[in-house]
Amino acid sequence: MPLADAFVRSGKVRDLYRVGSDRLLLVASDRLSAFDVVLPTPIPDKGRVLTGLSRFWFRETASIVPNHLLSTDPADVPDDITGGDPAVVADLRGRMMLGRLAEVIPVECVARGYLSGSGWVEYQATGAVCGVPLPAGLRESDRLPEPIFTPAWKAPQGQHDENVAFERVIELVGEARAEQVRGITLALYRHGAAVCERAGIILADTKVEFGVLPDGSLVLIDEVMTPDSSRFWDAAAYAPGRAQASYDKQFVRDWLLAQPWDRTPPGPELPEAVVHGTRDRYIEAFERITGASFARYLQEDVIAR
Repeated sequence: MPLADAFVRSGKVRDLYRVGSDRLLLVASDRLSAFDVVLPTPIPDKGRVLTGLSRFWFRETASIVPNHLLSTDPADVPDDITGGDPAVVADLRGRMMLGRLAEVIPVECVARGYLSGSGWVEYQATGAVCGVPLPAGLRESDRLPEPIFTPAWKAPQGQHDENVAFERVIELVGEARAEQVRGITLALYRHGAAVCERAGIILADTKVEFGVLPDGSLVLIDEVMTPDSSRFWDAAAYAPGRAQASYDKQFVRDWLLAQPWDRTPPGPELPEAVVHGTRDRYIEAFERITGASFARYLQEDVIAR
């Protein structure tokens, strides 16, 4: 397969290919990871949901920070990468992004507006999240007084990412860059939360990643505010004091937590009901947030009603 010659690496979800000296082809698969383990059962169309939402958010946030995206058209992928194979080109539709090659900043930049997930666990133990002190007496899923920046160090492949304090980010990238990514991450979260609120969805938290171009400028990379990188809750059903029903992969995590599995590879096969339930949640998130038809996205590779 021609793509193999340009292959760089596979992440948990995306496969990366080098295109020339300054571009990167990102192809979102239907793989799903949970607890840092790639599960053996794919979720149909998941990669296209992630790519479609990222395309929407890259456009929405371009005034906040430049991004890496150059094209989503398979015709812009050189024939020496696809081999001109119609099947390869067809499979790229809706799930590919051709982006500028950037040096990845080794920090997962997380913004939280609500207390959930690992943040809730850490708060119960310390009263803080990533070194950010929070008021006493907060409940699970409570809205925070202000969104907070709770970064994680991007561990080498095969290891768990580690929540860190802001001081560690300064050590990793320097004070000026650390301040820059914190400010932009919080600005992205506030904008995303406002867009989601209009759709009746709560953006509880989100993770973004940044890269640096050869000229030293910062760009937003990878994916943006998708069900894989964010917690989306239905605002109409929101009730603090407990975990919330999510449009993200928490549905799968909850099923996994009820299984006799030690969170090490290989993960268990997902039952059909969990696969369909997860796909439905991802598609609902896509359609509510973008206001677009996912069926039309599949057919025409456009984000439109």
